[in-house]
Amino acid sequence: MGLIFTSDALSTSIALDTLPAVFMLGDKEVEYEKLVEDCSVPLFSISDDSMDKAYKSWLGMLHEIELFAEADTFDIKGVKIWINVFWNGDGTIKHITYFPKPNSKNIDFDKMGVLLEKFIRQYKFKEDHESCFSHYGSATFPTHAQYYLNKN
Repeated sequence: MGLIFTSDALSTSIALDTLPAVFMLGDKEVEYEKLVEDCSVPLFSISDDSMDKAYKSWLGMLHEIELFAEADTFDIKGVKIWINVFWNGDGTIKHITYFPKPNSKNIDFDKMGVLLEKFIRQYKFKEDHESCFSHYGSATFPTHAQYYLNKN
């Protein structure tokens, strides 16, 4: 017996294929919900259920975004965002979605999106997993990660 697709399921599948790599939370809501459903394995789970290991991985990635922005001469100091990262099983980033917090420094967030698109092309998570995984959290720049990561 063949698979039967409803037009809604098919259109959501097609929409996920055309979903931009980086987009603002609130844009593409239907596709975002499907992405959350498809990549429901949390970073915590692929970190051996260790909060410390998951936090170090998360903070390390945010620090790499910060260093990438510096190298790109894009000032993100003072930027505060909610951010959801979706990784492919091989550790590359599938999508980043974000939204500025009310107390964030005001910047051109379209340019922030471009920066994150460039970051995605060169970043790879240190571990693989059999399926996509994700993490929703908060980011404040500067991260001061070097103090925490060098200490632990």
